[in-house]
Amino acid sequence: MADRRGARQEAVRAALVSEGLEALVVTHLPNIRWLTGFTGSAGLVLLTPSNTLLLTDFRYATQAPQEAGAAAEVVIERASIWNRLTKELDRRAPASLGFEAQVTTVREHERLEAACRGRLRGTIDLVEHYRQVKDPEEVAAIRSAAALAHEALAEVLPTIRVGERELDVATRLEGALRSRGSEWHPFETIVASGPRSALPHARTSTRVIGRGEFLLIDYGAIVDGYCSDITRTVVVGAPADERQQRIYGLVADAQRRAREGVRAGMPGCDADALARTGIGEAGYGEAFGHSLGHGIGLEVHEAPRLASTADQPLPAGAVVTIEPGIYLPSWGGVRLEDDVWLRPDGPELLSDGRTELIVI
Repeated sequence: MADRRGARQEAVRAALVSEGLEALVVTHLPNIRWLTGFTGSAGLVLLTPSNTLLLTDFRYATQAPQEAGAAAEVVIERASIWNRLTKELDRRAPASLGFEAQVTTVREHERLEAACRGRLRGTIDLVEHYRQVKDPEEVAAIRSAAALAHEALAEVLPTIRVGERELDVATRLEGALRSRGSEWHPFETIVASGPRSALPHARTSTRVIGRGEFLLIDYGAIVDGYCSDITRTVVVGAPADERQQRIYGLVADAQRRAREGVRAGMPGCDADALARTGIGEAGYGEAFGHSLGHGIGLEVHEAPRLASTADQPLPAGAVVTIEPGIYLPSWGGVRLEDDVWLRPDGPELLSDGRTELIVI
């Protein structure tokens, strides 16, 4: 497997030059992992023109050097890594220092101000910009995470019964994910039944699943640090009625058009319109209130955005979700979500794309 960390660091260094910065403090853990390979829960990276310094604590004295290897100089600080950062900045004395403004807390900013003798300036999504475009190994990990997620759901779906709680379904699904090797859950699993399926970000509850109700399941897996994000909506215990079939069909058609029509280079708003137009023409535009999708990778929500307000072109190589929905309060809702790789020559499904209406 190719080691791309050096190339990633050089790309960020080039961006620093264009920003007029001599160094960058990286505090966002997914960015630290992407740049150095370090997967711990505490660390800082100081990126300078000639060096990548990874600061962490005693808990990672063995892990950090093993994971970073030659990609970073590792310093294990037994006291405060922020105090050590101050010493390292004193030694290097950069005239200008960037920090990740989108994730930096007030307390961290105060520490950086105290540590920096030069000009301190916030950057926005500087590393994330490069993380949008996935390497082949990253795409393979997302594909594996999607396959694992589908296997887990295939095990659980036949076991779902009228009269059990949403929480019971989520428990079995999360267990199936873990038993197949998912490193954790990319987000809190959503299992929402009946009227609660009309809540786009419902929290799984103790509600009992009723006969003939929609059951919306939004979940994912993590493989090699990379996330999948999938949503399926099924009917439990009885055939779908006419209204359920109509709403489900509208969402399924919109999702298919979008995942087949999305292209690298098109603005995110145009991708969003691929699904939104048909839903709106059917009279349900107000019931589709969220964006069509988002990037996924080391985080389940990354750039780019597929939304009516997103005018930036979608980069070739990004992996995005396609997830339209219709939500009707007090009745229920449908969302269908798949993961799509934006190849230069067209979109490629990384999840299975099987969105036929299932009755359990």
